[in-house]
Amino acid sequence: MEIQKTDISDVVVIKPRVFEDARGYFFESYNKLKFDELIGDDINFIQDNEAKSSYGVVRGLHFQKGVHAQAKLIKVVKGKVLDVAVDIRKDSPTYGKHISQILSEENKLQLYIPRGLAHGYAALSEEVVFQYKCDNYYCPESEGGIAYNDESLAIDWMIDEKDMIISEKDKLYKGL
Repeated sequence: MEIQKTDISDVVVIKPRVFEDARGYFFESYNKLKFDELIGDDINFIQDNEAKSSYGVVRGLHFQKGVHAQAKLIKVVKGKVLDVAVDIRKDSPTYGKHISQILSEENKLQLYIPRGLAHGYAALSEEVVFQYKCDNYYCPESEGGIAYNDESLAIDWMIDEKDMIISEKDKLYKGL
């Protein structure tokens, strides 16, 4: 397992060591000791989530506020997504900046997003199965969001606007 730093502090791409042969492949998708050592922190994931989406679905940009903020470890089991993290930590030098990363069943990359960032993704394949670990429980009263099409962020979701499928809730979010 190795990490690749991104332009936002503490957001990293994790590349597993994959063993392939004629039978298929094997890799360790999570090992707490190795993960904590690579991240340089003791992260305690307590909830796993899974979502299925079809091509064009854009989810986000979502976050949890205050004591309910969540760090996430994200991966794609089936298909391909553009995964996006936006720094909303007001004291951060990268406040208002975003990074995007292709995650797919082929590349097996994972993205670690610490607390204090908004998160979203776009389904780029016909079908996507998306999984993520959280270090805090979901709390509906602490939920927040940023408009997926916020002009100040200028996120290229890699999907034509006319093909995007956005939830009614996500359509209501305002800009950063």
